[in-house]
Amino acid sequence: MEPQNLTDISEFFLLGFSKDPELQPLLFGLFLTMYLVNVLGNSLIILTIGSDSCLHTPMYFFLSNLSLADISFTSSTVPKMLVNIQTQSKSITYTGCMTQVFFYSIFGCLDDLFLAVMAYDRFVAICHPLHYTVIMNPRLCGLLVLMSFFMSLLDTLMHILVISQLTFCKKVEIPQFFCDPPQLLKLACSDTFTSDILLSCIGAFFAGIPVLGILFTYVRIVSTILKIPSSSGKYKAFSTCGSHLSVVSLFYGTVIGVYLSSAILSSPRKLAVATVMYTVVTPMLNPFIYSLRNKDIKRALRKLLRRTT
Repeated sequence: MEPQNLTDISEFFLLGFSKDPELQPLLFGLFLTMYLVNVLGNSLIILTIGSDSCLHTPMYFFLSNLSLADISFTSSTVPKMLVNIQTQSKSITYTGCMTQVFFYSIFGCLDDLFLAVMAYDRFVAICHPLHYTVIMNPRLCGLLVLMSFFMSLLDTLMHILVISQLTFCKKVEIPQFFCDPPQLLKLACSDTFTSDILLSCIGAFFAGIPVLGILFTYVRIVSTILKIPSSSGKYKAFSTCGSHLSVVSLFYGTVIGVYLSSAILSSPRKLAVATVMYTVVTPMLNPFIYSLRNKDIKRALRKLLRRTT
């Protein structure tokens, strides 16, 4: 098959999960429900934090930004999949594919970086409680969010630059429900050795730094908590970062699981199902984790609901 440059290709084909027509209504209902729960749950977290002055603190400021990133991350892939299921079409234009890669990369990286920023916030709160308000001032909080955004933008532009240099054969069938950069690399007709190395280095840098930051902060947090003499003091200190630790474990656990699955699973469709865990399920569960484990959020949420009713 004759190779064509990416810019000469008008469309790609997203194979999704199943070709069985009888499963399409079930898949549509399932993903529509998860998407709506994600959007409504995270939007409720943002509204709750914004409406309660008691929650106008660095921790909840970062949480509202994480919720916004979660909504955007899922919105970069799921709506197109729902449209394709409803219209029984698997095609996506070149522009649409590149747009998906852009928003999927930028908001996925933002999720990663916000979790690291929130870990730093918990580190300061537990290890330096007397200086917390001085260190985590509004200027620093805003700067951390802006730095996270610009780092995500840089990561995304590098992804786009690498993928735009690939050449493809005339018909490109992606065994995913969205334009996944690693899958695009596998489907390229040109030599992808350099591109593979570049994307691996980009991923190692932009994912590795936040992971190392989170590990470092929690080592310091645990060592500080162990020095607290009373068991009630230890529990109180640990409970302040319990929700964040749960979200971090869920996010990185599913991401690691997907990458291990890609090496083990021979079926691309099984890999697509595994990918759903961190692209759809994890962002959907985050509001429940923070609302169920956090007394301040639950109190503010009840106040918001009473006010609206």
